[in-house]
Amino acid sequence: MDQFLKPGSLSKTLLFLFLLFSTNLLTFFISTTLYSPCSLNLPPAADAEEDDVQVSDDPQTTSDLPPEFLAFTSAQLLPFGYNSNFDSDTIFPPVGRPCTLFPDELRGFMSYKVNGSCPDDELLAQKLLLRGCEPLPRRRCHPVAPPEFAEPYPLPASLWASPPDSSVVWTSYTCKNYTCLIHRKKNKGFDDCKDCFDLEGREKTRWAQPGTSTGPDFSIDDVLAVKSPGTIRIGLDIGGGVATFAVRMRERNITIITTSMNLNGPFNSFIASRGVVPMYISISQRLPFFDNTLDIVHSMHVLSNWIPTTLLHFLFFDVYRVLRPGGLFWLDHFFCVGDQLEEVYAPLINSIGFEKVKWEVGPKLDRGPELREMYLSALLEKPLKNSW
Repeated sequence: MDQFLKPGSLSKTLLFLFLLFSTNLLTFFISTTLYSPCSLNLPPAADAEEDDVQVSDDPQTTSDLPPEFLAFTSAQLLPFGYNSNFDSDTIFPPVGRPCTLFPDELRGFMSYKVNGSCPDDELLAQKLLLRGCEPLPRRRCHPVAPPEFAEPYPLPASLWASPPDSSVVWTSYTCKNYTCLIHRKKNKGFDDCKDCFDLEGREKTRWAQPGTSTGPDFSIDDVLAVKSPGTIRIGLDIGGGVATFAVRMRERNITIITTSMNLNGPFNSFIASRGVVPMYISISQRLPFFDNTLDIVHSMHVLSNWIPTTLLHFLFFDVYRVLRPGGLFWLDHFFCVGDQLEEVYAPLINSIGFEKVKWEVGPKLDRGPELREMYLSALLEKPLKNSW
């Protein structure tokens, strides 16, 4: 005990106690000043009115972005500190970087009363998404819903029935009911998947008829016959319109998720009403599935020569990634012009590493033979062993 009472030892002890007290005081100050992730109080940015944000001439600065966007994308400390799964003590909510390139649209999308109603802005949200703001930021508001929503028809009747008009918010579309959508195929002008809401029309026979030995029309049963019965169980349809492909597969006890945009029509609402699963993502987004998991990926029309070639190359590799070994990629009625197939797209597809099961080419004549358009339908298999 006497050693601590010596002048030199006493001064060292007092210095140590002073440093310990100072460190604890600083820790207390920081913990009470920063926003706690468990707090029920909103961070200042979330409470701020839009007019309080100082708009900068530089669109890259955060002052030009809406407060709710900043509140969502800000780093959030984990309540219990460091987490080995995150390898961090902080969560960074994911959002598409291009969101910040369109501050005016982003401001419109993220301007709402917290805990209140979201604006009726489906077109704005889709515009942001198609420009690469994907995933869209989450919002703390209640989405617009039909005023008198009707319960969906029960399965299996729902698979081939047009739902009630009251199941949709029609604000964003030219048509205001399903009768209009069914008959719009008679109108001039272009609409995506113009006739596919008519379930008594071409949808009634699509993929159901036996395919021919040559030509780009394959049937579902012809494709499934390539694999052992029961080994095609789950899959994805990219740009699947109103999900008739998924419905056909459901009738065969196969689960298909359908990606679709709402291009002047309530495609996602219609898909859900049929009793199959819609996924609202664009073709630019990385497929939200783990590697080597899906039995089949299908896409009709949407993956064609209107897509930039490099983007298409990335997309095909992403399809390869999510397919399990032995899984099938059904590229259905891919269209291109003239010599593009041999000069551009066949080499591109061959570079991915798929094995060809079927490869059929036929003329695309719906816009006239003078355009020299053609269809390619290909059934491709991911090798059971690595292709490198």
